[in-house]
Amino acid sequence: MKQDIITLSHGSGGRLTRELISKYIKKYFSCNELDKLEDASLIKINSKKGFVTTDSFVISPIFFSGGDIGKLSICGTINDLAAMGAKPLYLTCGFILEEGLKISDFIKILKSMAKTARQAGVKIVTGDTKVVQKNKGDLVFINTTGFGIPVKQGLKISASNARPGNVVIITGNIGEHEIAILKEREGLSFEANIKSDCASLHKMVEKLILSGIRINAMRDPTRGGLAGVLNEIAEYSKVKIIIDEEKLPLSKPVIAACSLMGFEPWFLANEGKMVIIVEKEDAKKTLKILKSHKDGKNSAIIGEIKKGKTMLILKTKIGGEKILLTPEGEQLPRIC
Repeated sequence: MKQDIITLSHGSGGRLTRELISKYIKKYFSCNELDKLEDASLIKINSKKGFVTTDSFVISPIFFSGGDIGKLSICGTINDLAAMGAKPLYLTCGFILEEGLKISDFIKILKSMAKTARQAGVKIVTGDTKVVQKNKGDLVFINTTGFGIPVKQGLKISASNARPGNVVIITGNIGEHEIAILKEREGLSFEANIKSDCASLHKMVEKLILSGIRINAMRDPTRGGLAGVLNEIAEYSKVKIIIDEEKLPLSKPVIAACSLMGFEPWFLANEGKMVIIVEKEDAKKTLKILKSHKDGKNSAIIGEIKKGKTMLILKTKIGGEKILLTPEGEQLPRIC
């Protein structure tokens, strides 16, 4: 059905999001830096190379187990830089505050952002604040822009660089952020507590790069989840990707929630995980380094890159195979 209005599904990170970007936004803003559609763009200033990215955060609720919208805004932007092999240095911050937001809650958000930035070793150097009428802003929206420099010269990390024979690694349990938000919002009860995985991953990624690991592609699987970013990598690299359901790291609360709500975990959003595509010879070394880091202790090799028709295939627990398409709509609104 033809759509002539924006819907929530356009913000899901799935097919409609990609269509909105490629059919409309890219059409009018096209340039070499933008057209690659990476997590961050490589730019040059007086022959010096750097990376820049921007992201907006509209999560509800604004406080949740494992984080808040402030922490999320810092970590999310840092991770987009890290996915390109960049060392984050500076952030900007834009607030859109809704009339009626409690000053005490705003202070909590500011403290959380300051703490997260300080721990990550980045500075918030400029920003903007606007206030909108009550019921026009969902309490608070935050936009952050990040700037960083390459961890190492000569890196060629790109969603278009995955090659047949490469190995697919995920840095930990998937789906925890989205299920944590669902639990907070809907008041659901699971056997075990669950927290958002919200975390800055640049130091872990930097350790991989400096160790000499040959990383071909990286993406943080936020909106659209694991399946969303792997479909993008398959499309941009023109390869077939096969992942094994048995090897996907999942926590008990995520398994329970998926069973209860009918979700598929590979479509769930994450805010502290990285999908990493490496040369097969580097896979074991990569896993060893990741598991030595607190945010990578549940890392796992989950699949491989193959020649063939561009697609993402899941090898199921019962021995079958199914094609995982780019997510169509929104499983859960306002999750990042």
